[in-house]
Amino acid sequence: MEKDKNKEIGRFEDLEVWKEAMLLAESLYKELYGCKDYSFRDQIQRSAVSIASNIAEGYDRGSNKEFIRYLHIAKGSCAELRTQIYLAEKFSIIDPKKAVQFIEVTKKISAMLQNLIKVRKDRF
Repeated sequence: MEKDKNKEIGRFEDLEVWKEAMLLAESLYKELYGCKDYSFRDQIQRSAVSIASNIAEGYDRGSNKEFIRYLHIAKGSCAELRTQIYLAEKFSIIDPKKAVQFIEVTKKISAMLQNLIKVRKDRF
């Protein structure tokens, strides 16, 4: 049954973790639209975009080894982003309630990435 489920993933756009990462990047872009600390805003946005981008790039590389490598990179970008969100809250760039929501999403994405890495290592 699980093998059939994996066959349904014909492109990176079908991956739930990629969809979650895209929503997070979109939400952060909207949240930081008026931020005047351009350098910090750009760094957060780059980290957010990097998560989905690395998932996509790794998937399209065509080898399981490369895909796993890029999933690890995406997971690292997710941790980087979480750190930046903590800082944004401390600097009063992001409201504390919003920061908690963003942090929870980064934790969810990180767990999803870890699970996908495990599946790719164990089954492919």
